[in-house]
Amino acid sequence: MSGHLDEPLTLSCGATLPNRIAKAAMTEGLADVDDRATEAHQRLYRRWSRGGAGLLVTGNVMVDRRFLERPGNVVIDGNGGRDELQAWAKAGTEGGNQLWMQISHPGRQASPFSTAQLLSPSDVQLRLGGMFTQPRPMTGDEIEDAVRRYAEVAQVARDCGFTGVQVHAAHGYLISQFLSPVTNRRTDSWGGSLRNRARFLLDVVNAVRGRVGDDFPLGVKLNSADFQYGGFTLEECVQVSCWLADQGVDLLEISGGNYEQPRLLGVAGSKQSASQPASTSTLRREAYFLEYAAAIQARAPLPLMVTGGFRSRQFMADAVGSGECAVVGLGRPLCVDPELPLGLLDGSVDQAVAWEDKLRLGPGRLLGPASPVFLLKLVNVQGQMAWFYQQLLRLAAGDDADQRMGIVKALVRHNIEERRVGRRRHFARQI
Repeated sequence: MSGHLDEPLTLSCGATLPNRIAKAAMTEGLADVDDRATEAHQRLYRRWSRGGAGLLVTGNVMVDRRFLERPGNVVIDGNGGRDELQAWAKAGTEGGNQLWMQISHPGRQASPFSTAQLLSPSDVQLRLGGMFTQPRPMTGDEIEDAVRRYAEVAQVARDCGFTGVQVHAAHGYLISQFLSPVTNRRTDSWGGSLRNRARFLLDVVNAVRGRVGDDFPLGVKLNSADFQYGGFTLEECVQVSCWLADQGVDLLEISGGNYEQPRLLGVAGSKQSASQPASTSTLRREAYFLEYAAAIQARAPLPLMVTGGFRSRQFMADAVGSGECAVVGLGRPLCVDPELPLGLLDGSVDQAVAWEDKLRLGPGRLLGPASPVFLLKLVNVQGQMAWFYQQLLRLAAGDDADQRMGIVKALVRHNIEERRVGRRRHFARQI
């Protein structure tokens, strides 16, 4: 009934995904005051594990306690928590699925509630309503230290029972900042040419592989493009994908965009790159990045996971059956229906609810996420994200989703909670 979705996939490292549906990474915000995993992680991932997806990818686990994507991130940085990580891994694999830890550093996209000084390849400030300060360029020693941290966290993941790791190189976080000419204006060996801009990513992948071994799944999440003037392009993505294939990456997840261009949410930002226009066919397609994946697939010999926009079972099955992707990534729908993969696999569900189409400030284009008024667009996008965060928190508490919650209420709750969690952290925000 599920077409090709229930077929297993054996990766080059020898590990096997039991089916072609994956829960893509979504930041959880559930860590304790010492940035460690909690029982809420166990409840949430046990529920998702029993929900049928063959692969679960965690929300980004930070490599440095000084720099958080948001308050409540789990961090592995000399803060203990091994027992909690083992319990999380055990709960998240109850269904016989793979559970991969996503490893990340936010760079300039660090939360102001948890980070005193932002770091980035260069001092290019994130322009988003004044929420982010100007970052300081990283020194060579700091870059090398970050590479080491990624590798150490990967080894901890393996030691604690996670079945794989994914290096986050997309969505405008630190590795993505190194890849993009917009945020990487360095003139040393870490900037300039694409090879130099990709050096940080390739060094991280090499260091991680050296720690976890050849028999442990290693994935990378990469932008198909930044969708910004002068940013990381599809052509550059294809070349980087080839380099990653040469380094033995087992699964490449394709996404796109960043905080300024939230294409990962199916929404364009304030400016669209003239060199990366969305084609009419792409706008009509259900999956945002499938056409970009085709260009990568044509040259890079490694399996692709495509995340963003998939909602119908037939479309998912066709994408896998045609070879357009090897794995379908689902995110936001699983915040509302954690058992959705089971329904897709047994054929009892034909269509996931597109909640993002229902969540808006009000009727009409002006009050929707495609509003021509940037402030209204921003509130819509952030309100939608907050709504899904709130549903995720409910699942982690053992409750069901609250489908009647509005996005304004969700956004207010989210901002209050972010400040509360940021203030309660034991770690001093010093650099």
